[in-house]
Amino acid sequence: MNTEIFPSLDVERVARDMKLAEEGEARGAQNQPSKSAKSLDDIELSIVGKVQDAKNTAHHNLEDQLHLFTERLASLDFQGQFSDIQKTSAEGVSDFKAEIVKGRNELHGLRRGLDAAEKDFDHFQKTHRITRAPRVSEGSVMFFKISVLILVFLLEVIANGFFLAKGSEMGVVGGIVEAISFSFLNIGFTLILALFCVSLTAHRSWFLKLIGLASILVYVSFAVSLNLLLAHYREISGTFFDEAGVQAIARMRNDPFGLADIKSWLLFGTGLIFSIITFIDGWYLRDPYLGYAGVHKRLIAAREKYVSRQEYLIDNLIDVRDEHNEKVDAIIKSLSGRRREHNAIIAHRSKMLSLFAQYQDQLERTANMLLRKYRDANIKARTNDAPKYFDNTYKLERVKPTRASDTELSDKEISASITKAQAELTDQIKNIAAVCEGGIDEFRELDKLHPEAANG
Repeated sequence: MNTEIFPSLDVERVARDMKLAEEGEARGAQNQPSKSAKSLDDIELSIVGKVQDAKNTAHHNLEDQLHLFTERLASLDFQGQFSDIQKTSAEGVSDFKAEIVKGRNELHGLRRGLDAAEKDFDHFQKTHRITRAPRVSEGSVMFFKISVLILVFLLEVIANGFFLAKGSEMGVVGGIVEAISFSFLNIGFTLILALFCVSLTAHRSWFLKLIGLASILVYVSFAVSLNLLLAHYREISGTFFDEAGVQAIARMRNDPFGLADIKSWLLFGTGLIFSIITFIDGWYLRDPYLGYAGVHKRLIAAREKYVSRQEYLIDNLIDVRDEHNEKVDAIIKSLSGRRREHNAIIAHRSKMLSLFAQYQDQLERTANMLLRKYRDANIKARTNDAPKYFDNTYKLERVKPTRASDTELSDKEISASITKAQAELTDQIKNIAAVCEGGIDEFRELDKLHPEAANG
């Protein structure tokens, strides 16, 4: 029994407070109520009134609790949940299909760009009758080749600076300053010839091929002449500070190989070797056929852009599907939790109603026990017979609590509605999965229509 909501009446305490024994003896000594009395006297009415007050207080407390139960049940909002589920089911697939349409339109644009790049590449190969794959340096290979060029330049600067220090007024520092200029000219011009001129020898056009062959001769003449001039400059600068450059050019005209110092020959040899290394590295830096590497890079870029976007859109579809499924799982768990809470509220309410019914029975027994104490004391003190109604038991008028609203869902109705909602959500998951697979197939359908792009 919940003593807070339905406080029990202590028979002995109430009897003492109301002085039932004393009142019974006093009234019995006066033979009151009379033998012919048929209704309760004042003391008995006071007992009944106290019990009625307890019953009314308990009923008021019960109604407050029932109102709270009603509010808690209403807050579960099953109808709203079921409406949201139907709305989600109606909008989920259509929204997903909209994402597929947007992704497909985007891929169509990228696919057209890839088609154009493939056609350009095929046209270039057919026009120039090229059957080999392009020679492309990327990643670590490109880094290594560029590192070789930088290393060659630095080594030549150091070597030239060391050799030219002999004739420089500023020593090694002055030699390095002059060496940077010679090295930049030697390495830079060689690299330009290797990349843009000598590579023309691989071209189908005989005119461009002749230009490429001629550029080889230009390179050989340039490399030998520049490094010989540098070697002569080293020997002359040690004697003629003011006109060393003019004297070096004059010696080149008259006696180009007339170097007297072994270090001058070493300077010539190292410069020529560095030039050759630069020439070879420059030749392999990119595809020798003019324009072939460029059109291939555009194709690769278009393909990577298309493939990466396709993968992103597919992953996005999968993420959207998984996110939707997580929401559906959360809704199903929420429904199950709400149903458990509903059942707990109903069980608590039923228990409360049962306790109130028991409480009214207890109040009836309490009233009869209190009346019995008063009547026994009254009968013992009387000199004539007690009224006949003293043998009757008191019947407490039961009060009926407020009934649940007709609109309130029963557990059976909720169970059926939840089962239906779970079935709808399960079907929705299947529909979303099917639409997702269909969307992925649509994204990949372009690869089936263009197998070269797919295999590329």
